[in-house]
Amino acid sequence: MICELLGVDYAERDRFQQRTATALNATTPPDERMRAAAGLYAFMAELVRAKRETPGDDILSGLIRDADPPLTDAQLTDIAVVLLGAGHETTANMLALGTFALLQNPAQLAALRGDPALLDNAIEELLRFLSIIQLGVSRVATESMTVGGVDIPAGATVVIATPEANRDARQFDDPDRLDVHRPRPSHLAFGHGIHQCLGQQLARVEMRVGLSELFTRLPDLRLAVPAERVPLRNEMLVFGVHALPVTWA
Repeated sequence: MICELLGVDYAERDRFQQRTATALNATTPPDERMRAAAGLYAFMAELVRAKRETPGDDILSGLIRDADPPLTDAQLTDIAVVLLGAGHETTANMLALGTFALLQNPAQLAALRGDPALLDNAIEELLRFLSIIQLGVSRVATESMTVGGVDIPAGATVVIATPEANRDARQFDDPDRLDVHRPRPSHLAFGHGIHQCLGQQLARVEMRVGLSELFTRLPDLRLAVPAERVPLRNEMLVFGVHALPVTWA
């Protein structure tokens, strides 16, 4: 989907998937992460140049054609890198991890199958429950303050633990339980305020279509291995599963 929107040849997906996986791995040595990031920027810079020469029906071509004032190649490359990384890593992992969570909670999955009208609510609950962005973006305190009994001096860097915020017992009843009937939660999975994810509505549509089609076409879908054997992406900045072995009749 993100390849189509940006005008990236789908056959090139392995090139950027490998680089983003390296760049998002917290255990990767810094120099290797920098090389992966540089390779991704070079890949997108090449795409921007190609779109200037031969525009198409895609976001980059539209930005080149219609942005006022015009965007530089560097600006377009920055935009493309952010959209490409955010558009495939997060949604792909949310679909896989959401499927895993529902397969681990058969009563919730049965409720969803019994009442498809719950799907939109279930998506919001999965976003809250899973919070695949393990660490939120950093912020700098503009003034000294105390939060949760911790003194934060002006100028200090603050990083939000998104999963903790989305399971705050002061905001949610029984926050560690997946409940597709939970009234739509006010979660932080897409950020907050002016920093909210600009692709959040696309992500919701992709989850709605992906999960609906998956469980409709494969009504007896189930895990092929015990849940504890599913390899989790604990070392990645974007949480998920490395693989999800499933089976069906």
